[in-house]
Amino acid sequence: MNREEQLRRLSDPSALWDILVIGGGATGLATALDAATRGYRTALVEQADFCEGTSSKSTKLIHGGVRYLRNGEIGLVRESLRERGRLLRNAPGLVEPMPFVVPAYRFYERFFYGTGLALYDRLAGDLGIGRTEHPGRSAVLERLPNLRRRGLRGGTLYWDGQFDDAALALAMARTAASQGAALLNHARVVGLVKEGGRVKGAEVRTRFDGREFPVRAKVVVNATGVFTDEIRNFDDGQAAPVVRVSQGIHLVLERRFLGGDTAAMIPKTEDGRVLFLIPWKNRLLLGTTDTDGVETALNPRPLAEEIDYLVRHAALYLEEAPSHGDIRAVFAGLRPLASPPKTGAGSRSTASLSRSHCLFTSDSGLVTMTGGKWTTCRQMGQDAVDRAAEVGGLEVRPSGTADLSLLVPPVSVPVDPLDPELPFYGGSDIDRAVREDMALTLDDVMSRRTRASFLDEAAAVRCAPAVAARMAELLGKDSDWIRDELESFSASLVVGGRTPDAPRATSD
Repeated sequence: MNREEQLRRLSDPSALWDILVIGGGATGLATALDAATRGYRTALVEQADFCEGTSSKSTKLIHGGVRYLRNGEIGLVRESLRERGRLLRNAPGLVEPMPFVVPAYRFYERFFYGTGLALYDRLAGDLGIGRTEHPGRSAVLERLPNLRRRGLRGGTLYWDGQFDDAALALAMARTAASQGAALLNHARVVGLVKEGGRVKGAEVRTRFDGREFPVRAKVVVNATGVFTDEIRNFDDGQAAPVVRVSQGIHLVLERRFLGGDTAAMIPKTEDGRVLFLIPWKNRLLLGTTDTDGVETALNPRPLAEEIDYLVRHAALYLEEAPSHGDIRAVFAGLRPLASPPKTGAGSRSTASLSRSHCLFTSDSGLVTMTGGKWTTCRQMGQDAVDRAAEVGGLEVRPSGTADLSLLVPPVSVPVDPLDPELPFYGGSDIDRAVREDMALTLDDVMSRRTRASFLDEAAAVRCAPAVAARMAELLGKDSDWIRDELESFSASLVVGGRTPDAPRATSD
């Protein structure tokens, strides 16, 4: 993907696109990919970097959603399991099977969770990964050596999928581009184009040089996640909100705090939340929280009380418990939970809102897709394009993404590592990020083209000057650019596992 070429195509005043997608996260990229594979002239713009917001800050799971069974959302679980199987097939190397253990500390829990997970297997059908098992105490400890031993009676083992969310997003972008789509990051929509009262495009402003131009299209899809209502207000300033925001954070620890290659799922903590402990890229992810009432932001900050909550709960389930000083990195993301006005947007906690997606069209023809989750993004894209084709009067064409293999880049040559603590390499990874994957900022490379800042903030800081210097060579930037990028990147990190401006909350 050459950014200058993408910009030239999108800013061409004579161009008329069939579908314009606003938003370059999981939903927007899936929509653009589906539209392009059907042969529609497809454009996509993203205000920041591809997958910079919520979509790069997930729990790194492609899963059916065991916890949704508890809420009786059988349809959502069935759809998610079907899409999980497709992603495992269509993105090998990016999506892989992962075994999970639900530890049992009460006599009835192996039977209780085993019954639910047997249903989980049946709902997956032919796209299942592996069968649920019921390992005893010693077998559980063999898989999870640092799990709390006291009171452990065994557990239930089941299978789900794990992935690198940013890498999968970029694979979707590459594949969409190969199918003819024009995609542009760091390009914000500042208004909608209307003709005869109908939405027929968007006014776009590039982030760094402030260039403005209209992108005209027969139909526009709003796939902006937590910013859904902002785009809807361009269409109708009186539009009632349809999205509620919930924040979830994850702590990144050394892998030894769980041990082995198996993940653990605590289905119900003392306050009813779900806790995951997941091996990922030779680290351990601990999450997630569900915090209501936070402000909408592209890069939200974790709250001190959220960090304390996860550290305290890890101590309840691990023999050797991590402290705040053991945290290598922290990342926070916002969930766009669909809450249409008819349900009473302020009447329920975010934990009780469905993770299903919501699709609707305004009176002026703006198609909005919101809610949902990574696992079902392909189906969401298909549904959005079906609706967009109807609204835009496009020729009806079937979706082709169910069996579409995504373009995955070659494995990096292990030469010139960025840092001994990171599995990323200076030459191949940085050059490809800038030349082929449209990286424009230091954070683009450190957080999404590589996952350095997600794995080890201290290591990311150590190698950032060398990365910025190489990017400056490739982009034709000067020393002032390097200084500004280093300052901006450092300010985005959570120092020592805690926001610098947040006081430590008192633990219970």
